[in-house]
Amino acid sequence: MFDKIKQGQQLLKMRSQAMQLKKELEKIEHTEERGGLKVKVNGAQEVIYAEVNGESREDLVKLINEAMKEVQKEAAKKMMEMGGGLSGLLGGMGQ
Repeated sequence: MFDKIKQGQQLLKMRSQAMQLKKELEKIEHTEERGGLKVKVNGAQEVIYAEVNGESREDLVKLINEAMKEVQKEAAKKMMEMGGGLSGLLGGMGQ
């Protein structure tokens, strides 16, 4: 029972650290411009701004970010299927 409590505490701590890391990554920004296109992304791999021929394209930003979330979900599933996931990355902590 105490192992489960300890594991829960460790997971909460890791979640907190992951959220802090995401906040830090979101502060990193990079903009690329080419041929009438402009895109700004952050270190959390999210598109935060897109412009086509001087026109802001929030619809394009949303579409790209939705596609990225779906790909990330599929990648997470594949990692779990292959025995990875958090337990694989953490050296089998839960086992």
